[in-house]
Amino acid sequence: MAALAAGLLGSAAQPPPASAEIPAVAARQRAERKSFTDAEIVDGFLKTAFGAEYHLAGRVDHIRKFDAPVRVFADGSRRDRKTQLANVVADIGRRVQHLDIAMARTRAEANVSVKLVRDRDLDRTIASLYGRERAREIKTSLDPQCLSGFRKNGRFEIEHSDVILTVDNGGFVFLDCAYEELLQALGPINDTSAVAWTMFNDKVSMGFFDVYDQYLLNILYDPRIKAGMTVEEVKAVLPEVLADVRAWVRKLNDLPE
Repeated sequence: MAALAAGLLGSAAQPPPASAEIPAVAARQRAERKSFTDAEIVDGFLKTAFGAEYHLAGRVDHIRKFDAPVRVFADGSRRDRKTQLANVVADIGRRVQHLDIAMARTRAEANVSVKLVRDRDLDRTIASLYGRERAREIKTSLDPQCLSGFRKNGRFEIEHSDVILTVDNGGFVFLDCAYEELLQALGPINDTSAVAWTMFNDKVSMGFFDVYDQYLLNILYDPRIKAGMTVEEVKAVLPEVLADVRAWVRKLNDLPE
């Protein structure tokens, strides 16, 4: 799995029904860690929300996020995968308090485009989006199994995201990729091996929207965290934001006080 920032300037949580039927997901949910200190949450947020795993246009140390409703269009022929994707989008919408996200009926209505492709067509699809030279760089740097990237404007607001998911590598891989790449397409695009509990660590596979990453996405989409903020600006408001996010995630997942 991989992500890039693209531009000219890339009780257990209740899963969607499709993921509940996959033993590998159920096993990870049973083993999921759900208790984190403030410092662990803040550290993960700063590591994933700033910078990018692969850069098309230099390092960016500003918050990037959508400042408009997010509409997702699935481009592909596999109806079962489209249904799973719609379940993932609905699950993200339920778990991120201030994020308006839903499926789009048409490509024209969408600001997130998800291409559902066969594994053998992945490299060709990446090349069609980013050009052959960039595609070679991406394969050399990341060797992705799936991919996401976004374009942002001068205010660091994400204007459009592209996600590529393979449909024929099994149910667990599809869900694992769908959650990670859709969530990274919303802004936290920096994969990091320094945080052991996030799906944005290439060594971690989830297949569901885990509690730790719910903290990260709810911080990012809190109205007090604005596109374009620097690290220091974010740190100034994080204590009050985190208190509210903790209350939301705790209630949503029936966590103890």
